[in-house]
Amino acid sequence: MTTSSSARPVLREVAGALVFAGCVTAVAVVGALAAGSAGQEYQALRTPPWAPPAWLFGPVWSVLYAMIAASGWLVWRRAGSLRAAITPLGVYAAQLLLNMAWTPLFFGAARYGTALVEIVVLLAAILVTIVLFSRIHRVAALLLVPYAGWTSFATALNGSIWLLNA
Repeated sequence: MTTSSSARPVLREVAGALVFAGCVTAVAVVGALAAGSAGQEYQALRTPPWAPPAWLFGPVWSVLYAMIAASGWLVWRRAGSLRAAITPLGVYAAQLLLNMAWTPLFFGAARYGTALVEIVVLLAAILVTIVLFSRIHRVAALLLVPYAGWTSFATALNGSIWLLNA
């Protein structure tokens, strides 16, 4: 049995979506593994009065990760290939790697100052990704805005925790 030529684009798009979902899931899994006892660690830290409860991070990140994966897929799909969007998708990949590195730095190594520097670089990479994605797919760029907002909030929280626990 052969695949009809009309089914090939659908299979390509599904495969692409699975690749983006898999990459973002890998980032989430590394974060979850590195966070191990993050809830307990977070509660043991001195935090500012505006710090959210530990239980909120999981649901927020679950939604954000889905939006991040969808955003990358939309840009890849619109561009037609990785090569056609090499710069925006390269920056996208870089921000995913930076995202993955933050949790081990903050929770795994308790390096709050280093994590603060890292998250500032992450935020810059997210903002560059939004700008680059907006040139290809406006919705893809807009899907990353909540991620940038949450990362901005997390940057302020990281800085406060670093100062309060130094």
